[in-house]
Amino acid sequence: MGFRFTWALALALLASACDPQKISELEEGVATEADVKKRFGEPAEVYVEPDGARTFEYPRQPEGQVNYMITIGTDGKMSALRQVLKPANFAKIVTGLDKAAVRRLIGRPAKMQTFALKQQEVWDWRFLDGAQAQQFSVSFDMDGKVVSTATTADPRENTVGGK
Repeated sequence: MGFRFTWALALALLASACDPQKISELEEGVATEADVKKRFGEPAEVYVEPDGARTFEYPRQPEGQVNYMITIGTDGKMSALRQVLKPANFAKIVTGLDKAAVRRLIGRPAKMQTFALKQQEVWDWRFLDGAQAQQFSVSFDMDGKVVSTATTADPRENTVGGK
């Protein structure tokens, strides 16, 4: 492994380990956009809601097992902080949904790979279901529409020589 990769991995693990502390310092209706950015940094993506609020995406993939969406209301205050990698959100990902809608629901994936022969692209997210490490996968056709989803044991946690 190269030094840069090792350093980036260490920073990613450190960032996700600090999340509970950061979250405890933010109170809905009180914390401001500046407070959120001070603790979480710049978001990976910003989504504008129909009412003018903005939702900030804070992925913790590929090393973490969570992704956060933090909503800042039109008053500049945090109105919601959600961990979005959970079965209730996965159930909303149905055949025909496009890539942008999937990303909007559950954030940036841990891994994306293309299977040319199948003419599909698969996105994977790592998450915890209780204490069980899992992987949620979404398969897209070449038009970028969902064709299937699956939840399996996280192969990184459940392989010989793994954790």
